[in-house]
Amino acid sequence: MRILLAALLALSPVPAFTADASPDPAQWLAPFKQQLKQALKEGLAQGPAHAIDVCRIQAPAIAASVAPDGVRMGRSSHRLRNTANAPADWLQPVIEEYLQESEPVPRQMDLADGRKAWVEPIMTDGVCLACHGEKLSPAVSDALARYYPEDQATGFKVGDLRGVFWVTWKPAQ
Repeated sequence: MRILLAALLALSPVPAFTADASPDPAQWLAPFKQQLKQALKEGLAQGPAHAIDVCRIQAPAIAASVAPDGVRMGRSSHRLRNTANAPADWLQPVIEEYLQESEPVPRQMDLADGRKAWVEPIMTDGVCLACHGEKLSPAVSDALARYYPEDQATGFKVGDLRGVFWVTWKPAQ
């Protein structure tokens, strides 16, 4: 797994923009989403239990490797699997609003400390159900019990809000 992660990160170019050079947070987030999707696809090819390792190990490393200087990004949810992804105070109300919307859309917002934030909904699709659906394989259930004994991230259906991608940065003055 470490070799796969090292290879993935070595082949992944770090964006050539910074928080000062590009005001497009969706552009900053795109490499994270693309690389995570590819890593999940490869993990699922080995079985859904391997995809759990992708989210557990590779996702934070991918986010850190593609974030421009001064930019933070990650994932969060209203139903957590990994408590390290708990929503920040500013993010919790956005997630709650998304849960009330039939078609949540990305949004940019100003944070109290002078930073800005970008949030994009993650909608559940069919592939997600292998690890987040109502019926899980024994291998997935075993992996979740081992790594996430307090998991709340199952029972989703296609079209449900699974969580959010988020980005924060401090704009140039």
